[in-house]
Amino acid sequence: MKEQDLVRRLQDRDETAMEEFLRRFTPLMGYIIAPILPGTHDREECISETAMTVWEKVGSYDPEKGSWTTWLTAVTRNQALNRARKLRREDSTELTPDIPSPEPTPEERVIQQERQAALVEALQYLGDRERMLFYRKYYYRQPTAQIAAELGMTERAVEGRLYRIKQKLRKRLGGDGYA
Repeated sequence: MKEQDLVRRLQDRDETAMEEFLRRFTPLMGYIIAPILPGTHDREECISETAMTVWEKVGSYDPEKGSWTTWLTAVTRNQALNRARKLRREDSTELTPDIPSPEPTPEERVIQQERQAALVEALQYLGDRERMLFYRKYYYRQPTAQIAAELGMTERAVEGRLYRIKQKLRKRLGGDGYA
């Protein structure tokens, strides 16, 4: 059966279509959920919740806006992220390293600000060319190949200069914590 037929049957509330949907798309949903939810029980619950969401919202699927698998992927991913947030709220001690908190703590923000201020101060001790090279690579995120081409240097030469700049900054900042 083609996906369009299955979607139409789901939209018509055909319960056998839901069984077909689960048979065909549970592996895809599991693949999408796995990196977000590490626990087997949470994954199974999320697949059930996603199936219910599909059943309730399949009417909003529009083939002109995208493919069925794209729509299903978005629904599944959103469901998994919502479940991960819910788990995080329920008990932060049960979090695994696979689900990091997106927000830095107040202490982390203060440390970040102090480190940024120290780096800005240390950059003042670099020459103009060194500072420009540092900003191009680490602030503007330009590829080494692009920097080399624009400066008429080899990539190896640019990498060498960047290495020496980082060494100077590490020495000025006081250690390897500023990699």
